[in-house]
This record gives sequence, structure tokens and C-alpha cells, in this order.
Amino acid sequence: MTTTGRKELQHPRFARQYLKIAVESDRRGGTAHRDRLLAGLTGRMLEVGAGQGRNFRHYPDTVTEVVALEPDDTLRAVAEQAAGSSDVRVTVVPGEAAELPGKDGEFDAVVASLVLCSVTDVPAALAEIARVLRPGGELRFYEHVRSPRRWAGWLEDAITPLWSRAGGGCHPNRDTEAAIRAAGFTVTEIDRFGFSFSPFLPNTLHIVGTAVRP
Repeated sequence: MTTTGRKELQHPRFARQYLKIAVESDRRGGTAHRDRLLAGLTGRMLEVGAGQGRNFRHYPDTVTEVVALEPDDTLRAVAEQAAGSSDVRVTVVPGEAAELPGKDGEFDAVVASLVLCSVTDVPAALAEIARVLRPGGELRFYEHVRSPRRWAGWLEDAITPLWSRAGGGCHPNRDTEAAIRAAGFTVTEIDRFGFSFSPFLPNTLHIVGTAVRP
């Protein structure tokens, strides 16, 4: 594999751990979350931060193509292997959320799955997502977000600096739903629930939903 990702977007130690974490997370319920995230999609998709390609086998056969963007070289190499065994056509490419591939209005939907917690500039990423979506196109999102409970939110604020350094840029205290609305998207469907990817960690607030392009 050719290494093309920017150095500051490479987290090889975390990526190797995430390969294991994602398997356990899916076993604990993440698989069902992915099914809900992708249900009913049709046409051409752009997946932002595709990781190791855990979503690929969950896309319905009404999807004609998935362009899967992943900046981390380690995860992208695994995603390329997963693309080869996918039932839908998947093209894995390097890149980052603030500079998405594609022309204006090119995609029918954009999928953001456990990625907006780690992008450097959330408003810029959401502006790019809006740009590449066709009029009326959908943003499908599955994210963990800041707790509305005061003490839990304060704790997430407190651990974010260390967590972000150790966890590939992940910010557990982001209010991603609010950011999506602030970017002008209309949230048409959302489900909020507690979930933990590990039996050794407490549940954190997660959201799965759909928003329509502004």
C-alpha cells in the first residue's frame, strides 16, 4: 500500500487498537447501530472516515457506489481489503473531512460514522458535506456526544485533552447534534441512547440519525 496520508492524521498505535475495539463494539450492539444508520439508502454514497470498513457489509443493495474516505494509512489498508469482499462497489481513497473528494452536489448521501468526534474543524467538515450533497441529499450520522447530565458532561470536558491525545483525536465532549443543526442541516430523524464499546467503560450518549442538506 502507498502511504499518502498526512503525518498529523496518522495514529498508527491507536489505529491498531481500534481494529480490536471496533470488533468488540459491534459485538456489543454496534452492528445493529450500523444497520439502522444505513437502512434505506440509495444511489452514490460518500463515507467520511470509513475506518477499517466496518460499514461496508451493511450497505443495502440499492446503493450503487460508496466512495470511502479514510486518512489513516493503517485503517485504510484494512478498509481496502474489506472493500474487495463487499456486496456493493466500494472505492477507498485517502483524504480528510475538510477537503472532501467530489464535485458540488455529486452524492446522494454522506455517511459520518464515529468520525465527527475526531475531525479538527467540525464546521468546515459539515460545510464540505453540504457542498458535495445533492439538493435534498441526506447526512446519515452515528456519533457519541457530550452528556446532557451536568456531572457527566463536566467529566467528559475534563478528560478530553488526555483522551484526545491517546485516542486519535477523539473528543468525548462534542455536541455533534448541535453542530449539525448549526451548519444549517434539518435533522429529520434522531435516536439518542446510552452505549459502551467495552464492558469496562460506562455508557456514553450516542446518536443515530438523518439530516437533510441545507
